[in-house]
Amino acid sequence: MQSAAERAELWVGTAVLAVAAGFLIWAGSGSGFGRGLGGDGYELRAAFPSVDGIDVGTDVRVAGVKVGKVTGIDLNPQTYLAEARLRIPAEIQMPSDSAALIQSDGLLGGAYIELQPGGAPDNLAPGDEIEDVQGAVSLLSLMMKFVDAQAGGDQK
Repeated sequence: MQSAAERAELWVGTAVLAVAAGFLIWAGSGSGFGRGLGGDGYELRAAFPSVDGIDVGTDVRVAGVKVGKVTGIDLNPQTYLAEARLRIPAEIQMPSDSAALIQSDGLLGGAYIELQPGGAPDNLAPGDEIEDVQGAVSLLSLMMKFVDAQAGGDQK
């Protein structure tokens, strides 16, 4: 027979597990877990000169709205470009002249890939490559250019 203390511990433990499961479900649904990764979408490719800040699982956005994820990044040994694979839902059809840009969420924010739809009448097919790309811009290199320009301007 269980004592009252043992029953109380059992109920508290059950409640803690239920709350933990609820948080996992909430976190998964809020982050879009499963959206853009399942078999219901299609994959596009984009070759960037630099993918700083981008990794597998990074958001893919259209007009600022998260629509998919980066599913893989590989280095092409012939071109030395970073080839990213992007999975987006089947209901989002991108025109063939669309662009892919690596954007930042601010100075200290993370990076994401922004897809900018073009105006072509035909759409990209699964597995197609987005030709118009813009790689990541290094904040450090921009700051160094600014400092160099300021230092050069003071000596005139």
